[in-house]
Amino acid sequence: MLGAREREAGCSGGMGAEQVLSSASVSVSSSVYLLLLVLSAPGSGRALSVRSRFPSPTLTNNFALDASGGRLYLAAVNRLFQLSAPNLTPLCHAPQMPQASCEHRKRPTDNYNKLLAPDPEQGLLVVCGSVYQGFCQLRRLDNVSALAVAFPADMLNVAANHAEASTVGLCCAGGDALLLAPPNTAWAALSSLGSFPPTFRNIQTSTHLLIFGNQWISGILDSHVFTKVFFSFQLQPEQLDCGAAHLQHPLSILQPIKARPMFTSPGLTSVAVSSVNNYTVVFLGTANGRLLKINFNSFMDVMSRESITIAYGEPVHPIMQFDPSDSSYLYLMTSHQIARVKVAACDQYTICTDCLAAADAYCGWCTLETRCSLQHECANSDEPYYWISTSGGVQQCPSMTIIPSEINMEKENTAMIIQMNGSIPSLSGMKMSCDYGNNIETVAKVLSQSLNQYVYCNFLPREKYPAFPSNQDHVIVQTSVKVNGKNIVWANFTIYDCKRTGNIYPKTACISCFSAKWKCHWCTRKYTCVSNATECEDSIQMTNSTDCPQIVPASVAPVSTGTSQDIAITLMNAAFIKLHTSDKSHLFPVNLRLKEKPGQFIDSPQMMIVEIYNCATGSADCSQCHGREDLGHQCIWSDSSSSCRLNTEVLQIPGPCPPPEIRKIEPLNGPLEGGTLVTIRGRNLGRRFSDIVNAVIIGNVKCIPLQERYIVSEEIVCWTGEAIAEFSDVVTVNLSKEGKSRERYSYVLPVVKFISPSAGPKAGGTKITITGSNLSVGSELRVLVNGTKECTDLSGGRIITVEGNGFLMAQNVSMVVHTVGKEQTNCKVHSDTVITCPSPAASNLTGSKPASVDFYINGRLYTDDHHFPFDHYEEAVHISKFHLEYYPDPQFFTAKKEKWIKHHPGEPLTLVIHKEPDNLGLESNEYEVKIGLISCEIQIVSDKVIHCSVNESLSTSERQLPVTIQVGKFNQTIAMLHLGGSETAITVSIVVCSILLLLSVVALFVFCTKSRRAERYWQKTLLQMEEMESQIREEIRKGFAELQTDMTDLTKELNRSQGIPFLDYKYFVTRTFFPKCSSLYEERYILPSQHLSSQMGSQVQETHPLLLGEWKIPENCRPNMEEGIALFSTLLNNKHFLIVFVHALEQQKDFAVRDRCNLASLLTIALHGKLEYYTSIMKDLLVDLIDASASKNPKLMLRRTESVVEKMLTNWMSICMYSFLRETVGEPFFLLLCAIKQQINKGSIDAITGKARYTLNEEWLLRENIEAKPRNLNVSFQGCGMDSLSVRVMDTDTLSQVKEKILEAFCKNIPYSQWPRVEDVDLEWFATSTDSYILRDLDDTSVMEDGRKKLNTLAHYKIPDGASLAMSLTDNKDTTLSRDELNENKRSHRQSHRKKVLPEIYLTRLLSTKGTLQKFLDDLFKAILSFRDEKPPVAIKYFFDFLEEQAEKRGISDPDTLHIWKTNSLPLRFWVNILKNPQFVFDIDKTDHIDACLSVIAQAFIDACSISDLQLGKDSPTNKLLYAKEIPEYRKIVQKYYKQIRDMPPLSEQEMNAHLAEESRKYRNEFNTNVAMTEIYKYAKRYRNQIVSALDSNPTTRRTQLQHKFEQVIALMEDNIYECCSEA
Repeated sequence: MLGAREREAGCSGGMGAEQVLSSASVSVSSSVYLLLLVLSAPGSGRALSVRSRFPSPTLTNNFALDASGGRLYLAAVNRLFQLSAPNLTPLCHAPQMPQASCEHRKRPTDNYNKLLAPDPEQGLLVVCGSVYQGFCQLRRLDNVSALAVAFPADMLNVAANHAEASTVGLCCAGGDALLLAPPNTAWAALSSLGSFPPTFRNIQTSTHLLIFGNQWISGILDSHVFTKVFFSFQLQPEQLDCGAAHLQHPLSILQPIKARPMFTSPGLTSVAVSSVNNYTVVFLGTANGRLLKINFNSFMDVMSRESITIAYGEPVHPIMQFDPSDSSYLYLMTSHQIARVKVAACDQYTICTDCLAAADAYCGWCTLETRCSLQHECANSDEPYYWISTSGGVQQCPSMTIIPSEINMEKENTAMIIQMNGSIPSLSGMKMSCDYGNNIETVAKVLSQSLNQYVYCNFLPREKYPAFPSNQDHVIVQTSVKVNGKNIVWANFTIYDCKRTGNIYPKTACISCFSAKWKCHWCTRKYTCVSNATECEDSIQMTNSTDCPQIVPASVAPVSTGTSQDIAITLMNAAFIKLHTSDKSHLFPVNLRLKEKPGQFIDSPQMMIVEIYNCATGSADCSQCHGREDLGHQCIWSDSSSSCRLNTEVLQIPGPCPPPEIRKIEPLNGPLEGGTLVTIRGRNLGRRFSDIVNAVIIGNVKCIPLQERYIVSEEIVCWTGEAIAEFSDVVTVNLSKEGKSRERYSYVLPVVKFISPSAGPKAGGTKITITGSNLSVGSELRVLVNGTKECTDLSGGRIITVEGNGFLMAQNVSMVVHTVGKEQTNCKVHSDTVITCPSPAASNLTGSKPASVDFYINGRLYTDDHHFPFDHYEEAVHISKFHLEYYPDPQFFTAKKEKWIKHHPGEPLTLVIHKEPDNLGLESNEYEVKIGLISCEIQIVSDKVIHCSVNESLSTSERQLPVTIQVGKFNQTIAMLHLGGSETAITVSIVVCSILLLLSVVALFVFCTKSRRAERYWQKTLLQMEEMESQIREEIRKGFAELQTDMTDLTKELNRSQGIPFLDYKYFVTRTFFPKCSSLYEERYILPSQHLSSQMGSQVQETHPLLLGEWKIPENCRPNMEEGIALFSTLLNNKHFLIVFVHALEQQKDFAVRDRCNLASLLTIALHGKLEYYTSIMKDLLVDLIDASASKNPKLMLRRTESVVEKMLTNWMSICMYSFLRETVGEPFFLLLCAIKQQINKGSIDAITGKARYTLNEEWLLRENIEAKPRNLNVSFQGCGMDSLSVRVMDTDTLSQVKEKILEAFCKNIPYSQWPRVEDVDLEWFATSTDSYILRDLDDTSVMEDGRKKLNTLAHYKIPDGASLAMSLTDNKDTTLSRDELNENKRSHRQSHRKKVLPEIYLTRLLSTKGTLQKFLDDLFKAILSFRDEKPPVAIKYFFDFLEEQAEKRGISDPDTLHIWKTNSLPLRFWVNILKNPQFVFDIDKTDHIDACLSVIAQAFIDACSISDLQLGKDSPTNKLLYAKEIPEYRKIVQKYYKQIRDMPPLSEQEMNAHLAEESRKYRNEFNTNVAMTEIYKYAKRYRNQIVSALDSNPTTRRTQLQHKFEQVIALMEDNIYECCSEA
């Protein structure tokens, strides 16, 4: 026999799986070797799973287990492996066997293993192979590479030497014998065994496998049938007829085996059986490499079967053994591998029913751990019901029943009883609770003395009921019982609300009420579904849905299209439809609604009304009751009950009423001429007007009643007749019976004794005092002067503007002012939304009380349908919603109150008219001043002075002209203008001409005597003045043209599809809270330059410590610090501690404003997940701040950030307003920023100072006239997602400015932080097809001026329009000037070489820029001061209501104070901060110039929110003058915004808390709260003694011993915080 190459190797028990020996180097015919291979991963998701496997490079023959050593021995052709049993990792291998001498020719021969038997007691492994005539070896169990006993090669040749022959061997306990069977025999001889039973072994033939052990055969397997039998067997040495001749000890059986097959399958090759939990589990190997698992119950019925592929196409070896150390694993072998299989994968079943329904004998439900597991894996599995096997079925699964399972929403529920079902261990003594989800738990306990286990739980608190879905009348709540912190059973209960049932199904409300699964009742009186029948005891009782009023469906004959057809609708149970009213009369509208479109109705121009009346209401006497007959009311008066009731008897005739009862008359006197309106009030004053037409007399004088003023039975208004002489008598009302008044009415004669003053001006307006007797008589007083002129108080005639909608539909509109208005005035319709009405003149004015105003549209009174939707007009009391307030007429006079003014014709005339102070608030367009018939043009108007001028000639034949001023209908002549003679004018003209002629002669003489040098200087000066004038004209012309064209150009340029680069929420918060700690703009100058590819697509990450990240602390410090921070967090979540903590720190003198702001921001981060709690803390601290400010100057509160709570308020506003800022304000704000930058770039920009031709800030205005021409460049750049673009630049731009504009054009759709820097790119100009130049700010071509190099521009390089340029990234720094270099060259000498011009003329550019940006600014202010979905942001409404409440509690009624508080809390604290810092919101580049422009805009916004008037003059700063005209309009918008918020219904605490909880949830886990807690602790450590003292002095914190808990925090953190944090 020929041996192959020899490879020596030793035993290496700890060898890793990565060490692999090539099988090619150990392929020897007569040797056994060990191969190391990587184990395969276990299977998942199946009941059987291969946990580890070991592949063999050659065909496997045998394997054996050593239970004591935890080793497995695998024998394959030419190889022997020693593996660790659990993982099948290789340990060592055997060396090549020694060569033997042979005289015959040698050839390689494979060594097939014939026997592999371990002897643990002696530490031996018997290994027999087919070579050397069945040579056997004794090797060491712990190292198969070493021989235990060396034998000659021809000594132990006892095994079969054929590959297909079998050899059987047994190692006995006594070690007396090793029995081997020769090849090609079917039986093994057993002898010399003594009393010890044989070892579990296999005996194999070509068709059968017998499994022996302990005097019984456990199974027989052939290739098709598995049969399980139990019988004993006996060895018969004397029976030798069944064995071969060479067997010394033949084996025979007493009787053949016969049994019924329990499972049949083709290709079975191996079997293993286990008895588990009354189940018999059989594992069968197949010829195609699969393993079958079959579960039999006690009746040997198949309960379940599973299979897994071990090695496809490789038959499973007959040897199959359970792991002796863990019977849940099975070892089996295929042709080329051995595998360790877990007999069950119980963890794939997540619920109990799935676990038990699988019928896997190994798996059961671990009750208190709520998982499917093997029995030994479940704690306390030996105790009853802790582990449930599958033998009992799924009915053993734990479950619970909630009593009751349906809960009425309206009932008070305090407790809930849960019945525990299934197999559950005893719960007595365990920690239990009921878990309702959402971190809501209540205490639970087990009720004693019950057969089944009952659990008692406190019910879910009402305020924590879950919200009902919008389309359901119930909500399902999942509840679980938690035992020792683990939910073991679950069940649902339902909370229902019957009232929602009818609301959800409005078309079938009654039927749905009875059809509900809940016990609901229909209340006919309230027409609603209720759960408590006692709520509707006075209603008709219904028992089921058939009693509901409903429409009876009926077939309708087909109707042709375009024709009309009346359809009769039949109602069933319609008698139950009863309409009720407690009013005298109520009008119910009738509408037909479209069935499929609930929000749409059939048109009803004249609404159908059903009137429901109540006789018992509004009928206090007999006449009122019977008088309702005219209204169609069937009422009758009952004398017995003195009440009005329904007349149910049709033929019953009303009886007579008692005589009239007059209780009061007014007035009590009147003039003899009559005409006085006398009002008579009382009872039973007639049923209708016809009863009293001639029934009222005073003495013997008739009083004629007015029908429109008559109120049935209650009030009569009549005109008195004329009396002959004075008398006094009672008032009589004579109906069928007569009634007289107790008071007497007197006819008297008014007497006027004298009046004062006796004279007055023609224009009127004089107040007259009239003295006499009986002047107060009558019902109306009118005073006439000279019999024609009426004495009135006010003139009226002011134009009133009315806004609304639908005015164009009206044919005519008029206005009436009640009580004081003299006449009805006609209005003018201007548009569909605006009309104007002149105010009528006023009379009978008794004070400044507002007078009610009504409008008549097409002759009918306009009423607000919202207030009076259906009331009968005769019965309803109309209340006008409009009011006007009258004040005395204005009074005017000249400057010196003179009555005569002299004026020379031909001269300009300017009049100064003074006005007395009043409250009219007149506008400039309401004044009209005339001199005679010529209008005087009004130029300046203020509250006290009016300036007007006349430009045309006043020459006229009349020498005197009246100066009159008119306001509305008021007209007053204030003076007379006297025109002087023309002689004086001629004289003056001659004198002036003479003087001018004399001066001219003198000037000519002086000029002629001047020297040539003086003449040249004068000529030069004239030329400079002409040039300056020309430049001024040109600048003004350009400014005017730019103002007209820039707005259109800018709008077109901004009309692009550009995304808005919003910053993420966490970056917005950190920039707002810590503005000096994080800035992407600053990081671009700190971080090293990177290649563009590294910048594109990934935003530069900020490194702020409070962003989400790992809390980096050394591991040795972590336990104490984590415990300390957790305890400190608990303290901060205690309101009493936190308030005392903040106040204690603020009282320290060295606790600076910066520390206060930092602490507030850290608290906001730490409590960000609990914004409801944070808000309550902020409110408590604000109350303390308001109390402190109210005693001093409350208007100064919140103006600055000097306390912790003021910064907390700023942070709170930032959090709550972020969504509104991003969704509503973000787009107009970003467009404004783009517009500002675009407008700045349209003109020249100084590269040194940054000043520009176009700006909003005077300090950044370039006050020079630099001619700049635009250039359109074709630029290619491989970056930012685009290849080439046409870029607009100016020829005066430096190369750095050109690069910035190119980068902006290419990278406009990506965030600024991802742009390459100007210093990182090169710009190349292709002058021709062969010539190109690198363009730089400074190079060899730069021009020297005054010893300095000028920066290169496009004009310097003479780059034409349409030139082609290429920009590319570079790794080398070019000579482009950086910002620092530019700042060093600010002292430029260019001014001395430019012609000087007055710098103020360039201020018009500010107006040009303002006009261009005005639309964008208006859109931004409108977005800020607007409501989204007609609702303001929740935080604003909530906080403004809080301020109103605090002001009311402290008696602060000054509206200015509240306005200032609101302005300081929202516009000043939030919006101004955002307007000045757009980099908080967007990823953009905010230059210093843009910052200056935004400062002007922010100043305009805060001025608009202020209530103080701006006192502006010529010396005022331009940033205030620029928007002075718009500020009043903006201020009105702000005031309207505040008023709308105040008028809206208040928010509840629940709504606000829900909003805050949603904000907390939305941005959960955005910040590292541990770092914030650590930073807060540093303040606590610094002021430890002061905080402890404050906690000890506070009764509440002292009672709860918070100071001791604080000391515990110090003790845990004191030794770690500084050193650990410094290391971190």
